[in-house]
Amino acid sequence: MDKEKHIIVAGGGAAGMIAAVAAAREGCRVSLYEKNEKLGKKLFITGKGRCNVTNACDMEELFAAVVTNRKFLFSSFYSFTNEDVMELCEQAGLPLKVERGNRVFPCSDHSSDVIAALERMMRQEGVKVYLRHEIKGLAIQRKNDPETGEEKPVCRGVLLEGFGGKLKTVEADAVILATGGLSYPSTGSTGDGQQWAEQLGHKVTELLPALVPFEAEEKEEVKALQGLSLKNIEIAVYNGKKELYRDFGEMLFTHFGVSGPVILSASSFCAKAVSRGPLKLMIDLKPALSAEQLDERILKDFAEAKNKQFKNSLNHLYPAKLIPEIIRRSGIDPEKQVNEITRQERQRLAEVTKGLSFTLTGLRPFKEAIITQGGISVKDTDPSTMESKRVGGLYFAGELLDLDAVTGGFNLQIAWSTGWQAGKAAARHPE
Repeated sequence: MDKEKHIIVAGGGAAGMIAAVAAAREGCRVSLYEKNEKLGKKLFITGKGRCNVTNACDMEELFAAVVTNRKFLFSSFYSFTNEDVMELCEQAGLPLKVERGNRVFPCSDHSSDVIAALERMMRQEGVKVYLRHEIKGLAIQRKNDPETGEEKPVCRGVLLEGFGGKLKTVEADAVILATGGLSYPSTGSTGDGQQWAEQLGHKVTELLPALVPFEAEEKEEVKALQGLSLKNIEIAVYNGKKELYRDFGEMLFTHFGVSGPVILSASSFCAKAVSRGPLKLMIDLKPALSAEQLDERILKDFAEAKNKQFKNSLNHLYPAKLIPEIIRRSGIDPEKQVNEITRQERQRLAEVTKGLSFTLTGLRPFKEAIITQGGISVKDTDPSTMESKRVGGLYFAGELLDLDAVTGGFNLQIAWSTGWQAGKAAARHPE
């Protein structure tokens, strides 16, 4: 392939860096522009600074983990699989390990090593990286389509700020937009790519924070429980009587509401609904026990503590921090002797245990969200190339597209697969 074909990549995150490597490996001259002072700022903070690179599950699970537009990812996921990502990392001198839930991390537990591996690959392939270079827009020309004879917009480069604030054009044969969503705006993802795409006639779906904690109406209650982590619980989120999400795992109370793995995943399925009105969160503290088994367990604990007061008999059933809230919701007098508690009262205690409810009033802001839900419509994007259907020579990759998944390395896999696909296709873009 002609070494002089020039590809510009806008954005030095996961999708942008992998796209640059893919295009360069096809024999192109590649320039990557990043407005920050360093690459991979969001990658650096993912997975609590450890970087959950991908998930080592099978393809069926990989697709099942995608929340929005999973069918669109069929071509890119199969073109560059999770196994391909792991192999590429290992080849680049980044040893990986697989942890609980098939989550893949660097052996070093340092996200900086993932960024360093990507930088090494780009250097080896001759990618030219321009830091502190903010792209101000896209250079668009109009060209006759040989098939239809109609004029079609074609992307022929990017606009940068030159001397005296004047815009200058840097020409390219194709441009890959990988500018991210709106989450963690301090890392540079401020929605530029979506704005440029919208100005060129692409539909951009509603942008919402996702994989993000919820705020709860019961402010005093959650504040008293702040810092309490609940393991092996089951949650369900309801909009009226309609169940929106159910999951088993771990959650956490915060000063404003609820967080933790099952809650973050729930936010991806409930973001649109909670933006329209409050939802109900039901927590089953003992999902492994049926109502009858739970009653037997309570009876057993009460038998062992029959001469104690109710408030002092619950430490085997619940974490200490949760006991005052359980007592309050059960309506049982905390001073009451255990041997005086009635069957009806016991039943109320069991109901609270199997259905501790809170009202979810909204999501935390984008600055606390791991990803963005919504983006450039996949209907305006070719799934086999990531090229815009509206503008020739313009490709999209990563979080700026309307694609998202649950937590566990799946969102980074979307970035790797779409970035690789865009890089390969842009390199083969006809002159």
